[in-house]
Amino acid sequence: MKLASFKAPNGTSTYGLVNGDQVIDLGAERPNAPSLQAFIDTDEFRSGKIAPKGPSYGLSQVALEPLIPNPGKIICVGLNYSEHIKETGRSDSEFPVLFLRTASSQVAHGHPLVKPKNSDRFDYEGELALVIGKRGRHISEKDAMSYVAGYSCYNDGSVRDFQRHTHQYTPGKNFDQTGGFGPYLVGPDAIVDRKQTFLITRVNGQEVQKAALAQMVFSIEEIISYVSSYTTLEPGDVIVTGTPGGVGDRRTPPLYLHAGDKVTVEVTGVGILENGVVDEA
Repeated sequence: MKLASFKAPNGTSTYGLVNGDQVIDLGAERPNAPSLQAFIDTDEFRSGKIAPKGPSYGLSQVALEPLIPNPGKIICVGLNYSEHIKETGRSDSEFPVLFLRTASSQVAHGHPLVKPKNSDRFDYEGELALVIGKRGRHISEKDAMSYVAGYSCYNDGSVRDFQRHTHQYTPGKNFDQTGGFGPYLVGPDAIVDRKQTFLITRVNGQEVQKAALAQMVFSIEEIISYVSSYTTLEPGDVIVTGTPGGVGDRRTPPLYLHAGDKVTVEVTGVGILENGVVDEA
């Protein structure tokens, strides 16, 4: 199963089932589920038996959108791989370090990230994203995976100087069009063995980050359980699970993103997210 959000040739925002180089417009035939976020909250999606009904387009005919264009919540985990903790000089935390992103900070696969005009410290952070499939609060770790609709790739683009203006991350994580999300939603069964599932980030073809998902300090189950202890998770909510070591800001010399660069985030079995970089107009 691969699902995507996109603009159809007529300009309508919709979603569909991807098969090779084609996508079936599921939203066109489902008036009660006009978005992928709404479709996730249906019996059809939960059954895993998605009827391939709707007009079909070539992927080259459509414009992908961020996987969940307007989620209720985008919850990001910081400092969730030991090598990244070490390179930042931070100490271990008893609980997950969390911050929020806004929908306007995201772009789709194939669309450029926008380097802000007021910073030259624009950095990459390759991450695994998960999408919540059903409503839940106070979710136990043993039940957590039953709340996962699927996975995708994420680039938590970070403007480092603004990130450090105060103790809060918010400004540096929420510049418009600085985070990539996509290309597709794949089912939870896409990840079988986290020790053999690798997160790899490349800048202009050079590998700059690599880690197995099993190296997370806080597992997917622990993150879902903790987040749901303070807020209700809803279908379509997004949790971005943290980045490995190797970020540009901590390299010698630093490796920041500039116009003309290309960043890819690959997660084994999940997909490859690719974004160029342009300067803010």
